[in-house]
Amino acid sequence: MLPTKSKIVTLSKLLAWRRAQAKAGKKVVFTNGCFDILHSGHVRILEASRSKGDALIVGLNSDASVRRIKGPERPVNGQKDRAIVLASLEAVDRIVIFGEDTPLKLLSAVRPDVLIKGADYRKDQIIGREYAAKVVRIPLVKGKSTTSIIKRCGA
Repeated sequence: MLPTKSKIVTLSKLLAWRRAQAKAGKKVVFTNGCFDILHSGHVRILEASRSKGDALIVGLNSDASVRRIKGPERPVNGQKDRAIVLASLEAVDRIVIFGEDTPLKLLSAVRPDVLIKGADYRKDQIIGREYAAKVVRIPLVKGKSTTSIIKRCGA
């Protein structure tokens, strides 16, 4: 198994790895998110995502983009910590941190075979769908969200 930290890569290293996967005939899956407080819903979606191909890339929102999307109190965990926790999961093959609010630029470069989003998105709402060979919507785990965890903690 690949060491955790070596799964966290720059875009240039990710693209070289992506080309090698394509050359080897491997189907590459991509998903993205903030993954602020990792919970069982995240794990289930990541495992389901990985099951759709041979390798899984996770695009991880940077701290600055999480603040813009979720508000000034977020993220709870910094991008380095979030990336390390994600990288420890067997389902995840590579992680790349991106600073934009959406992964559009990243998807235009990576061009995954399969793009995964939660079923809470309609297909026409999925950013970057034109850069993937296939789009799959995966049902969310009811009652599991970082926001609900934060509320229960009284933060």
